Amino acid sequence: MRPYFFKTLVLLFALSMASCVSKKKFTKLITDKEMQNLALEEALLQLRECEEKTASYQDQMRSKDSQIKKREVETETSKNRIKDLEKQLAQARKNNDNLLERLSDLSLVSKTGAESIQKSLESINQQNEYIQELTKDIRVKDSTNLVLVYNLKRSLDNINDEDVEIDVKGAVVLISISDKMLFSSGSSRIGSRASTVLSKVAKVIKDHSDLQVTVEGHTDDKPISSSCAEDNWDLSAQRAIAVVRTLQKNYGVSPARLSAAGRSFYVPKADNATDAGRSVNRRTEIILTPKLDEYFKLLEPPLKN
Repeated sequence: MRPYFFKTLVLLFALSMASCVSKKKFTKLITDKEMQNLALEEALLQLRECEEKTASYQDQMRSKDSQIKKREVETETSKNRIKDLEKQLAQARKNNDNLLERLSDLSLVSKTGAESIQKSLESINQQNEYIQELTKDIRVKDSTNLVLVYNLKRSLDNINDEDVEIDVKGAVVLISISDKMLFSSGSSRIGSRASTVLSKVAKVIKDHSDLQVTVEGHTDDKPISSSCAEDNWDLSAQRAIAVVRTLQKNYGVSPARLSAAGRSFYVPKADNATDAGRSVNRRTEIILTPKLDEYFKLLEPPLKN
């Protein structure tokens, strides 16, 4: 009986050990599958993040393409202006040649007539010089504006296009900054995020000492009345002054070049009927303008003798 009992006990122990090994393998398989599922979920999450970043970059590229096309249109307009001036110059030269031919034989012209023709020639020569100088100045101004815009965009490259817009309008360069970059809602106190933009704008302003700087505050059309601001006029003016003071005190821009203006809600960029439109209209615009005395001199015709 004892040998039989011992064999039975050994067999039961062997079966028990086999059962334990199978259970451990089974548990390991389950753990491996869970780890694979987690790795798959993480890979899918990374894939979605990559797709979102790709879509964002595509939007930014479309925005840049739109800005480039706009600059191309403005460049073409400048070229057309130059062509018109060159046509006027060619016509003036033609008139000059005709008068010279008439003067070749003064015996056919009275003394008074000759003097009159001579004065006409002098006037035409002055106009020729003026047109040439104006054409050169227009080219220089357009080139200067393009360099200024390039420097600003390069300096502000890490800031969202929707928060800061840079544009050329006529003879001025306009920088439009959304209020969320500068102020808290309903406040004229400069926020901590403002230094990211204003420090870089100030550097470009100081690099172009021939420009005057006007800061304009703009609001949406929602009425405001608080202990800090009586109405939208008051708030927009306070915000413009706050930016001017920051440019002067914090970043060393000469106060003689600065001016501030409150525009309230009377110059909207978008429809105030929507939240998105009101958000666009709440902005501060920094306008860079050539010195007015030099600009008006550019437009003055030559003096007549």
